[in-house]
Amino acid sequence: MNNRSYLMVGAHKQKHLDKLPILKCDTAIINLEDGVYDKQYALELLKQNFANKSMRYKNKEVVVRINSLDTLGVKEIEVINQLKPNAIRVPKIRSIQDIQLAIKLIDSSIDIHLSIETKEAFSNLKNLKIDKRVTTVYLGILDLLESLKLPQTLLKLDNPTIDHLLSRFLIDSKIAGFNPVSFIYQDYKNIDQFTKWCQKEKSMGFEAKGCISPAQVDIINDIFNTNKEEIEKAKYIVKVFQEHQARSISGFSDEIYGFIDEPIYKDALLLLNKQL
Repeated sequence: MNNRSYLMVGAHKQKHLDKLPILKCDTAIINLEDGVYDKQYALELLKQNFANKSMRYKNKEVVVRINSLDTLGVKEIEVINQLKPNAIRVPKIRSIQDIQLAIKLIDSSIDIHLSIETKEAFSNLKNLKIDKRVTTVYLGILDLLESLKLPQTLLKLDNPTIDHLLSRFLIDSKIAGFNPVSFIYQDYKNIDQFTKWCQKEKSMGFEAKGCISPAQVDIINDIFNTNKEEIEKAKYIVKVFQEHQARSISGFSDEIYGFIDEPIYKDALLLLNKQL
């Protein structure tokens, strides 16, 4: 099943780390980068918490977001490689060479996630999947706007520039074969606006979003969840299509859902495969 909610958890706060097993998010991103003042303390706290136990939980994926490779990232990777999280998220990517370095440094058992927050990475996104371990990309929209020398005031619902950035990020990620995760909405108390962003992004085709609060997790999980009616419809379409296909019929009129052909069948199959 595809992950929907990616919750940022501060590595510098013990009370946040203590809650990891019970968080409702699909993925917990333990953060060593932005918003963490004493980064060395955060790394040591992370090491103390997980040095003697696995960072893998049955109900969620655990990712560690490091600092950039040209600052503290390389030394952080040396520590995190021993802890064996599901993935390491690398920020401030600009080039394929940055990814090649990450692949070289990060243990082969650990997946690599990329923050897409520079104009260089954004413009070359379709070409950044250079290894099967590089699986997931996150849209860092505020940093991207800064990189493009555009004001953050553009970040509003139905702004055409933001719509273009979201659409391009989604499509280029899909072309490359990445799992795209949409941006974090910082005003975590504004539940109404956050809900509208989630609804908009799902309507665009997104299946996952980053967040910074448990309340946001609940909204993401609800909105990005596939409802039972959609699943039952997909199961029905797959069943009747395969029955007709066995008789060499690839297009037919169904009494419930109208005309069904191979593209409709493949779309239903895609939805069901995402539930596995």
